[in-house]
This record gives sequence, structure tokens and C-alpha cells, in this order.
Amino acid sequence: MNGRIVVGVAGAPVTPRVIEWAVARAKARAQPIELVSVIGGALGTVGEADVITAALDAAQSMLDAHAESIRAAAPGVTVTTRVEAGNPVGVLVEASTHAALLVIGSDFRGPQGPRVRGAHGIRIAAGSACPVVVVPDFDVAGRSGIVVGLDGSETSEHALAFAAAEADRLGEKLTAVGVWTPVVAPRNSLAVYPELYVTNMQAATEEVLALALAGVAADYPDLVVERVVRQGYPSHVINEYAKGARLAVLGTHGRGALARFLLGSISHEVLADLATVTAVVR
Repeated sequence: MNGRIVVGVAGAPVTPRVIEWAVARAKARAQPIELVSVIGGALGTVGEADVITAALDAAQSMLDAHAESIRAAAPGVTVTTRVEAGNPVGVLVEASTHAALLVIGSDFRGPQGPRVRGAHGIRIAAGSACPVVVVPDFDVAGRSGIVVGLDGSETSEHALAFAAAEADRLGEKLTAVGVWTPVVAPRNSLAVYPELYVTNMQAATEEVLALALAGVAADYPDLVVERVVRQGYPSHVINEYAKGARLAVLGTHGRGALARFLLGSISHEVLADLATVTAVVR
């Protein structure tokens, strides 16, 4: 894949991690990078034009400095920059229509850390036309493996294709996770389920996983694949395995115009409580 990697750049502490992740992938796959910064918040008030101009100039200087550092560290990577005034979600979603990958940052620093930048990342991932990689603001160095959540849907097939390609490229183990959630009846949330029901749910999920993974060995004969089928809630189980992984991959379902602002609940929950660098694939 030689398509462009678009990188959303803001003056946030996570920015160096975002750029580092994008550059490493660009070097490995010979992809160009476009650094994009968006100045938002304009209201059209008197005197605002000068403030916006100064902010655009400062953002361009920031991008120029990042681009110069990238060219010095990775001379084979082509880097361009773009600064715009507007809605950050809208600008990055539009940029995704001409990109192979969109990489953005999250202020999430783990369970004890604050969240100060709102839900922009979730909205961008929901509306993007290409896969989105969300980089949290904590170190994932030393972790290994790629985790992918599978549910038998077409979007999870796309997630598997992305995850398998990344695992093969990086020489990492691929952990494919299927999760089944039992029916919960009101006033009976602690029910003991019949053994036949549990056995059949487990078997059905194992079959879904087996069918999804059927072609992976042929495409990537050297790839080590671990299959995990668990009872539980999908986002909790996926994050349990993602905590030790260098990348987690999820599929998300489109819902027409509404998809611009919504994700499937599982993807939404995983992005709201990031365990590692996470890719969302439609």
C-alpha cells in the first residue's frame, strides 16, 4: 500500500508519539505522510481575524518543525504539511477520503489519567473513510503481539485483513478474539446458565472464529495465530488482551449519515478506555 498517511497534529503532549508511530509505518511501507493541523473555535467576532491568522501561522511553524525532524530522521519518507481553519472533526474526516490511513492522538493516559480533549477522536473514527489509528498518551514500548476482535461480520473481516498484514509485517503473533455474551434477563443478572446453552454458545463462537481465520494461513503461512473464545463483554475482553499488545484492531459498522457521529458500542468503549495503540477499520 503506497497511499498517503494523514497525521492529525495538535499542540498536545501525545503529538510526538503520534508522529513516531506514523513515521515508523511510513518507513516500513514506503508511504508519504501529510501532517494536518486544524485551528477551530472561530465565531466570526470582531477582531477575530487577527487571532486566527496568528494561530494559523503558529500551527504552520509547528508543522514545519515536525516535518524537518521527520526528514532528518527518515530521509526516505516524503512529508507535506497543511494547516486549515475549521472544525477539526470535519477537516480530518474529509482528509480521510484521500488517505490510506489516518493517525490521531488521544489524551488518554491510562485509567488514572484525565481526559481533557473530549470525544473528537471517537467522532473522527466514526466518520473516517479510511482506517483510523488512535495513539494513547502512554508508552507501549516493549509490548508484543497484535490483537483483533472478530464477530463474523464483514467489517470484522476487514479488521482481520488489516491486523494480519500488520502482524506479518512486524513479525508478531496475531491474537484473534471472539467473545460471546449470554442473554441477561431482568432481575436475573446472576443467573446460572444451562450447560447446553453455554456449550452451544462457545461452540458457535469458535466456529465463527474458525471460518474467519480459514484463509489467513494461506495468505501468511509464517504467521503465528492464537485463537481466543471467551464468555464476557467484548470491549472488556478485548482490552484485557490489548493491555500487553502493541496494537489492537477493531471493525466498526457504518450507519449512513449517522455514522459520522456514531461508532458501534464496542469500538466506542474501547476507544474511550484505550489499552494500547488501536486501529478502527470500516
